[in-house]
Amino acid sequence: MKKIAVEQSLTNVSEALREKGYDVVELKSAQDAENCSACVVTGMDSNFMGMHDITTKAPVIEASGLSADEVCQEIEERIR
Repeated sequence: MKKIAVEQSLTNVSEALREKGYDVVELKSAQDAENCSACVVTGMDSNFMGMHDITTKAPVIEASGLSADEVCQEIEERIR
């Protein structure tokens, strides 16, 4: 099962991902992104939580302007 870190305010995205069988964790700190297949952020702050020095090989998806289904589709395309 793929683990996806989702920013706390994106509950609709978290629920949609769980329905598709993903293991969803809340993205509150840099440690939450470790060992995840992807991260989903709101895009409200380009320097999410001041974590400008954090690097991850996982794709970071900005959910701004996307529906929960569109975010799920983006994740499925990027982590195949």
